[in-house]
Amino acid sequence: MDKISSALEQIQIFDRLSREDKWINRIHPLFKVIVTLFYILLVVSFDKYHIMGLFTMLVYPLILFELSGISLFKTVYRLRFLLLFISLFGVFNPFFDTKPLIVWNQITITGGVVSMITLIGKGVLSLLASYLLIATTSIEGICYALRIIRVPKVLVTQILLTYRYIPIFLLEVKYTLEAYSLKALRANGIHFKVWGSLVGLILLRSINRAYEVYQSMCLRGYRGEFYSIKYGRVLWIQSWYLIAWMIVLSLLRNFSVFEMIGDWFL
Repeated sequence: MDKISSALEQIQIFDRLSREDKWINRIHPLFKVIVTLFYILLVVSFDKYHIMGLFTMLVYPLILFELSGISLFKTVYRLRFLLLFISLFGVFNPFFDTKPLIVWNQITITGGVVSMITLIGKGVLSLLASYLLIATTSIEGICYALRIIRVPKVLVTQILLTYRYIPIFLLEVKYTLEAYSLKALRANGIHFKVWGSLVGLILLRSINRAYEVYQSMCLRGYRGEFYSIKYGRVLWIQSWYLIAWMIVLSLLRNFSVFEMIGDWFL
């Protein structure tokens, strides 16, 4: 029950953050979506052994965390399970790539260890960039931007409705579990004999709620076409955000900035 309430609270936090009146929230969603996609593309394009170059890409999320006022530590805590899941992708690399790559003070670091760190870093940076996009842009704005760049209408509609239906489904699960706990006061948890009936009940309630949602959409003029909320014309004066990040990220990708700074000071 607490986990469901926590999940609902996290979704509410996302909505609240995306609707705050900050300058980063007022930038047109199209520019933020393009920058995020460009950043993720650059991050995944790094070679599996290019770990130092990948560290330079930390500049983008760190600056956005600072400018948006979103806590980095709270974000890491909220995404801890996803970050742990991402880490599992590269955990077996050291066993397959045993070629020595770095030798320092009698300490040998194999290519598998470096590629593991690089793979985890790519996943973490991509996840943080996606989180920042969702936290500073409403889901309607993201879907509107996706339609501008010609993402299929069916896919955009599925993204929006799935995002909006998740809280409804969680509420149905919460109400069902609360009803069971009130009827089975002495039960320590949910007895395995009623698992099937509870799942069936949740499914039926969800289908009924989905039908009610569909009827409401039809009453509001829905005829199979997705009508996104209009954000007005693209304000090209805000294109400085897109141009600036394109230039900065391209420089970070093609030049070893940290090495250049180190050579300059040394």
